[in-house]
Amino acid sequence: MSHVTPVFTDLVRVETRLYNAVSARLRAERGLGLGQFEFLEIIDRVPGCRVLDIVGELAITVGAVSKAVDRLVAAGWCLRVAHPQDRRSSVLRLTPAGEEQLAASRPVVEAELTSLTGAVAPDDLARVASTLATLRAALEAGSHGRPG
Repeated sequence: MSHVTPVFTDLVRVETRLYNAVSARLRAERGLGLGQFEFLEIIDRVPGCRVLDIVGELAITVGAVSKAVDRLVAAGWCLRVAHPQDRRSSVLRLTPAGEEQLAASRPVVEAELTSLTGAVAPDDLARVASTLATLRAALEAGSHGRPG
């Protein structure tokens, strides 16, 4: 086994456990999962956000994003609005309820992540963050891991 394989395994297991724990707390306290929270965050952050913007950021399929957006619309947290220059496309916007849900959910996510990563020294966590940002940028620059 290469020296990189155990790192990959740890990375995946850490991500899965963090994701599941944060999602469980968010669902218990705010009634939405971490995936929904991530979508609301992207829609809020990306001006004129479209489904393809979310696809590009999360590296998941158009179908998966479209279905997830449909669920956000059904929950009353997001709207699909006709794109002003391209009527075949739509822009995603948070509703006031979506903005409220996002604002109330952010501190829950932050508190749970802070709690879960508390065993790691801040300097060590900063080094991990820097390393992951470098790796992510390299993978994204090469278009690696995009759905086919």
